[in-house]
Amino acid sequence: MGILEKIQDIETEIKRTQKNKATEYHLGLLKAKLAKYRAQLIEGSKTKSEKGEGFDVMKSGDARVVMIGFPSVGKSTLLSKLTPQESIAAAYEFTTLTCVPGKFTYKGANIQLLDLPGIIEGASQGKGRGRQVIAVARTADVVLMMLDATKSAQQRPLLEAELEAVGIRLNQGLPNVSFKIKKAGGISFNATVKLNYIDQKMVYNILHDYKIFNADVVIREDINVDQFLDVVLGNRRYMKCIYCYNKIDQISMEEVDRLARQPDTVVVSCEDDLNLDYLVESIWKKLNLMRVYTKKRGEFPDFDDGLIVRNGATIEHVCHAIHRTLADTFRYALVWGTSTKHNPQRVGMSHLVHDEDVVQVVKK
Repeated sequence: MGILEKIQDIETEIKRTQKNKATEYHLGLLKAKLAKYRAQLIEGSKTKSEKGEGFDVMKSGDARVVMIGFPSVGKSTLLSKLTPQESIAAAYEFTTLTCVPGKFTYKGANIQLLDLPGIIEGASQGKGRGRQVIAVARTADVVLMMLDATKSAQQRPLLEAELEAVGIRLNQGLPNVSFKIKKAGGISFNATVKLNYIDQKMVYNILHDYKIFNADVVIREDINVDQFLDVVLGNRRYMKCIYCYNKIDQISMEEVDRLARQPDTVVVSCEDDLNLDYLVESIWKKLNLMRVYTKKRGEFPDFDDGLIVRNGATIEHVCHAIHRTLADTFRYALVWGTSTKHNPQRVGMSHLVHDEDVVQVVKK
């Protein structure tokens, strides 16, 4: 029996099993086996060399955003609207057969936008070009999930399920669990909160199933089996996602209002250029980027050419963004902006910068 057949058998058994207190333990072990086989499936697909045109493109710019969606939801049209790149758009499915890159600029940041082929149900198991599409999605900073506002509400959970199956977690945080494998001493288990979905026995059996017999486990939040498996496997990608509903010009205002009120959601019409500016602004916020300006001694800062860094960046990150060797000769920096108590303020490497701060680096 192949891996795909084993996965299908376990998924069938999970669907058949009633969820209650008596079956929780059995379902937990089934999920552990399912995650194990899915990991083997992904690793196996990486080792196979496929002939033909390369699918991924070189990462460029300050951030990467990928569009994921079923065929014919408007991904190619949106790429053509936001970037100079022309992607073939037509009123039939599977117009895009490979990865088409584009780039747009917002607040000084160069953002790479990728138009990926539409994926189909079963993509995580290799149907269509599903595995290749999802592999590229894992390299992105933000996922832009394109949805058709005129079609079934099931398209969103179906896409989320395909991404979940290959270890992509959307708009979730890393579980607050400490997990360290050691050489000897058995399994040490501690929980600082009351656990409702997992217990010590379940943790032991999951670890034994992965042939882990010596480890320290400390759980600091009420997690479930899936979240613990994510920690054990350690290859999950926690990604920010914007749910973009296209074709709002074809539905009622009441339906538009209902969709727009959902969390992490933007409603647009690519054909009629409706709400595209707000979509770009939402992408910028999800990317968590900011601009920092630099100046030389005795000169004014160049406000037309700022550095793009992540929120939470320090002076050390700014030095590396200017030049990779600058940190070696760093003495101190003068900073003007909201991150300081007075302007200018003399700071060291660990000082956190804010959006639109001005930085002057003084070398040794």
